[in-house]
Amino acid sequence: MFWRKTSNTDLPQFAGMPVNSICVGHADRMLAVHIHGDLRQSQMPIVCLPGYVRNMLDFSELPTGLGRGTAPVPPLVMIDLAGRGRSAPLPAKVPYSTLSDAQDALAVLDALGIARAVICGQGHGGQVAMVMARDRPRLFGGTILIDAGPAVDPRGLVRLRNNLRHITGLKDSRLVSADLRKILLTDYPDANETKLEKLIERLFRLDSRGRAHGLYDDRLVSQLEHLSFDDVLEPQWALFDCLSHAPMLLMRSQFGDTLRGSTFDEMARRRQDARTLVIEGRGSPALLETAQELDAIASFAADCEPPTSEADD
Repeated sequence: MFWRKTSNTDLPQFAGMPVNSICVGHADRMLAVHIHGDLRQSQMPIVCLPGYVRNMLDFSELPTGLGRGTAPVPPLVMIDLAGRGRSAPLPAKVPYSTLSDAQDALAVLDALGIARAVICGQGHGGQVAMVMARDRPRLFGGTILIDAGPAVDPRGLVRLRNNLRHITGLKDSRLVSADLRKILLTDYPDANETKLEKLIERLFRLDSRGRAHGLYDDRLVSQLEHLSFDDVLEPQWALFDCLSHAPMLLMRSQFGDTLRGSTFDEMARRRQDARTLVIEGRGSPALLETAQELDAIASFAADCEPPTSEADD
């Protein structure tokens, strides 16, 4: 048996997303996986990989949103990568990397018996998908990249690092609340108070004194220490090309700051068969809640190659 049922955590934001814990690697290291739908049905599942410090809550709107239409909703597999959400962190001396996250994700899919899927990655999750495609190309029946590409804008990573450190360093609950809302409103300018509260809960828990604690291993933030605004990261086009054999949907948030518009345009130029969508008036992560986003994902998944019975390489 590769996986076992676990109880939900006591955080209310996870109440609607029960998980299985799946063992990957050594020392019984577990990843939290939420499955919506029946993996035995004929449709390829959509496997959802969140951003660098993010978790599966960023995909929480998909089950209901994709169910608005008349087409059946494909199975959804949402994974918290190591050290995020409800997944166990890596051992203290083991660094987090795209490579290890890809190996973990492949181990999860092997445990679930998934031989072919549509892989949907946001930000870092999209880079993980590229490494997975390099190592297991026939797994990919389609790829959805959201604010993800072969190069990350270091300015976005620096802002992420600085914002997270600022928020978790505050000791005044009023400042935590005010500053979190100010940061979020730059990405979601029309969000009301209810929406802002839900967005805060996707990444933080607040203790009894109102201090914010990230739903991620702090070492993920520490690993960004070496970055500066002026850094230039070399695009990994060879990894992007590993996705060339499968249908592709490219999505970019208008206000997102980790994928440059020029990189997105070059991705679309290299993959002229790809579908593209710019999500207007939003930052990252994409909330995947509007008809525009949901219809694009639903139609793309429906048109992707159906699963085959052929063995993987």
